[in-house]
Amino acid sequence: MVKRYFWLKQIESAWRHRSIIWLSGVRRVGKTTLCQSLDSVEYFDCELPRVRRMLDDPQDFLQSLGNRRVVLDEIHRLNNPSEILKIAADHYPNARILATGSSTLGASRKFRDTLAGRKTEVWLTPMIAADLDDFRERDLKHRFLHGGLPPFFLAPQIPERDFQEWMDAYWAKDIAELFRLERRHSFEKFAELLLAQSGGIFEATRFAPPCEVSRSTISNYLSVFEATFVVHVIRPFHSRRSTEIIAAPKVYGFDTGFVCYHRGWSTLRAEDMGFLWEHFVLNEIMAHKQSRDILYWRDKQHHEVDFILASRKEQPTVIECKWSAGAFSPEHMTAFRKCYPNGRNFVVSHDVDRDFTRTYNHLTVKFVSLEGLMREI
Repeated sequence: MVKRYFWLKQIESAWRHRSIIWLSGVRRVGKTTLCQSLDSVEYFDCELPRVRRMLDDPQDFLQSLGNRRVVLDEIHRLNNPSEILKIAADHYPNARILATGSSTLGASRKFRDTLAGRKTEVWLTPMIAADLDDFRERDLKHRFLHGGLPPFFLAPQIPERDFQEWMDAYWAKDIAELFRLERRHSFEKFAELLLAQSGGIFEATRFAPPCEVSRSTISNYLSVFEATFVVHVIRPFHSRRSTEIIAAPKVYGFDTGFVCYHRGWSTLRAEDMGFLWEHFVLNEIMAHKQSRDILYWRDKQHHEVDFILASRKEQPTVIECKWSAGAFSPEHMTAFRKCYPNGRNFVVSHDVDRDFTRTYNHLTVKFVSLEGLMREI
């Protein structure tokens, strides 16, 4: 069993803050294997009838735990999955519980509201750079084509059938149960188009005709995909200037393997690498920050910056993703800084071994590796 040390540290850190951890993530991202690799834990699979019977009396079960560390895997199989976590948080604070389940359970209002302020969430994303070290496979082309779900990544050949089987299970076990959507063909057609056009500007009206649904239905479908982590909706950074794009988001597929599969790519050309590197960098930022609070910027003269990190306390940080540092042109970043002059500027590139800084007129840019970017942000 491969130990994924970055994620193990995340869980240990979360347990130091609260006794209850909710481990979220799409199916087959490795939640169960990660839980089983934790030291000194008791593992309970809630898909087993005997385990569910054991948990029929949450108080009796928790009383027997003492100060132990426990994993409740597939907790959505319980009739009332939040009840035991609420009782544990309120009355058994010395026990440590890590719960996993369907990604749709985390999208449930009932689940969120019941445990508000009682749990720490750890979002397990597709494999990041640290995972490649743990799996001893640093070939990024392999990671891009196979994707970041461990079973897919470890397959000797691109697991084309598994991509479709994953989508079938996602519909049957996640979407149909919680969201009660009826038009499976339209929903799956939209998923195919979104993943094939990943990273582009989203316009609902473009998707409605091929999916044979209304514009409002497309917007509803997008909300479902976002809530279940299958896409990331990156909204524009702006201050309502007339020259800026202020409404149209960009939508990224959650995993490079699914993006390549839906684009029909079985091999990668040199010009494909920058596009997939951008997806990989986005995944890395989200994993480290445990947040999807990432923006992009574009003006009506078609200047565009890949990612913006912004908060009320800090000036906006600009991140441009380039497979090769030599491909960077300062034009777009300069246009942004004319509007927002203060803040840090980064170019993150695959071929940067040591960080360095360059100045273009009044624009100072730091070129970093992916590891270097994570240290900076």
